[in-house]
Amino acid sequence: MMTGEQYLREKLRKALQEKGFVDDEFQITLDRPKVAEHGDLATNVAMVLVSKLRRNPREIAADILQALDVDAEIIAGAEVAGAGFINFRFGNGYYQAALSDVLTAGAEFGRSDCGNGERVQIEFVSANPTGPLNVVSARAAAVGDVMAELFKAVGYTVEKEYYVNDAGRQVRLLGKSVSARYMKLLGKDEVFPDEGYHGDYVGELAKTFLEQYGDRFANLKEEKRWQELSELALNTILQSQKDVLGAYGLHFDIWFRESDLRDRNAHREVLDTLSEKGFVYEEKGAKWFKSTQFGDEKDRVLVTSEGEPTYFLVDIAYHADKYDRDFTRLYDLWGPDHHGYVPRMKAALLALGYPEGSFDVIIIQQVNLLQAGEVVKMSKRAGKIIEMQELLEEVGVDVARFFFVARRTQSPLDFDMDLAKNTSEENPVYYVQYAHARICNIIKHAEERDVPFPKQANLKLLGQKEEINLIKKLLEFPDLVSKAAQHLEPHRLPTYLQELAATFHRFYHHHRVVTDDKELTNARLVLIRCTQIVLANALKLLGVSAPERM
Repeated sequence: MMTGEQYLREKLRKALQEKGFVDDEFQITLDRPKVAEHGDLATNVAMVLVSKLRRNPREIAADILQALDVDAEIIAGAEVAGAGFINFRFGNGYYQAALSDVLTAGAEFGRSDCGNGERVQIEFVSANPTGPLNVVSARAAAVGDVMAELFKAVGYTVEKEYYVNDAGRQVRLLGKSVSARYMKLLGKDEVFPDEGYHGDYVGELAKTFLEQYGDRFANLKEEKRWQELSELALNTILQSQKDVLGAYGLHFDIWFRESDLRDRNAHREVLDTLSEKGFVYEEKGAKWFKSTQFGDEKDRVLVTSEGEPTYFLVDIAYHADKYDRDFTRLYDLWGPDHHGYVPRMKAALLALGYPEGSFDVIIIQQVNLLQAGEVVKMSKRAGKIIEMQELLEEVGVDVARFFFVARRTQSPLDFDMDLAKNTSEENPVYYVQYAHARICNIIKHAEERDVPFPKQANLKLLGQKEEINLIKKLLEFPDLVSKAAQHLEPHRLPTYLQELAATFHRFYHHHRVVTDDKELTNARLVLIRCTQIVLANALKLLGVSAPERM
């Protein structure tokens, strides 16, 4: 269907071209006025044309309005305002007709094909596989999954990927930590590593391996024992991460292992490529990347003086591999301590010849869990981190996903546990889900009164302020989805859902749906069914359930 914005943009372009003001390349901006009384859409096109036409913007705006040929049923009003804005008001006829389009589109309402099937990869969570996922990972998991669903909704081909850091010092420390706990269970002394992992889960892993394998590892040389136990622990932890993410409603398309890159020397190939391009130099025995040539604050080490590849070099190879898999857009979600890493990675990818702007990073800020107004600092079993699994057991998947996405990613999140467990309208998740359940109940009530859902309805009867406001809010959804994807702002979805639920509840407070007036009842049944559709579609993008009863 053509939206009101598309219709108006097309009519404006025709008027501007008839006046000889613009060519085909001219961009027409339409925005919603901040003050609702100023209209439904506004354009600053007259002010943009001042420098070209050398005329007063209000006069230009008046000329545009004079040439504008629109259907009065669609555009009920247009006026010049302020310094030269043009404000537009849609007519009730437009809203009433558009409601039919919502009903017809059903589960597809809000979706588009503007991505044209372009291949997008989004990599997120990617926590070290040395312990349980924490609450920051839970936030990243929710944000990343919703971003992927938004990209799909606007027509991109999307793959979700988890990068497994299964090589290097951290994995070795995990093996040493488990080994020390394992040997202690057997009554044998082994020094616990200074920077080892102290959470109870390490002892639980050691106990599990003892039960499964007995003292099989006790007589191995230390290095061999550490290696075998680290591999066992790694695979066990990875499976537990997959299990908790699956319970969270998140399933990755690819689990990509760092060890695979190293095994095929992909990082060495990248080093050779950068060297051939002249972007590598040696100093004090180390090999450096000239990242300052691409906007980074200083050059970066690729290979240490001991000949060891840095994490950065391997990470460059990983991102190059993504492009080799024919993705044209890459998005990474990183933790709050990775801000400074962004410029160097962008520099490396530019040096390799990948298009500027094809790689972007979303930084996921810290999460503070609050209970009774106090910050919850300790986990029951994981030491200093608070486990994702613990949180899900406390508040449930729906609330966790909604709360984690509801705030801008660049802002720290205070997660109020008491509010999350509250089953009243104060809890935004309950408030939104209750709107969906209430609509289901109204439709069921109508059926019990022998009022089936109408095959046809006179939607022109929907002229009350609360009815029109509800339709307006429904019709915002496609643009909301598009802009949330375009601007990497999934928090727009929870905000919109709360606004939609509030608009529906206001309508319901003022107007009965099932009345003795059959025609009005039919029209309002269509209205609430469309509201149910949009609520369900938006909740599905969030990975939150749309209950029929509460």
